[in-house]
Amino acid sequence: MTQSFWLFGSRLNILADHTTTGGQYDLIEGYFPPGTQTPLHRHTRYSEQLYVLEGEFTVWAGENKLVLSAGESFLIAPGTPHAIGVFTDRPARGLVVAAPSSFARLIASVGTYDETATPDIALFERISAEIGDEILGPPGA
Repeated sequence: MTQSFWLFGSRLNILADHTTTGGQYDLIEGYFPPGTQTPLHRHTRYSEQLYVLEGEFTVWAGENKLVLSAGESFLIAPGTPHAIGVFTDRPARGLVVAAPSSFARLIASVGTYDETATPDIALFERISAEIGDEILGPPGA
């Protein structure tokens, strides 16, 4: 069953997680409004494959900057500093496969059911550390 959450302005739907994949991967569908941008961060224990369904994502990964459109994808290897943003006047929608599973745990633990609710930052930091995520800078860094 799909679980839907809001996290830092984006709508994230957990389509598959450790309970349905045996811990092999998470499958997340995300809706990102215009102007949405993640902080600069890295995942030390899992890869992140981004596949664009609609709109356009700008991805900074290591030394690379890419603009991905519908039908395109990009693999972010573990340990790669990266940030993802939507800089057009249209929202973007994409799929993320995180392997092995752990990203869905962060979303389910910290995400909210109310779009306007503020997530618990202390909980976000604790779960991020537990799954090996590191925040390297604020959005725009």
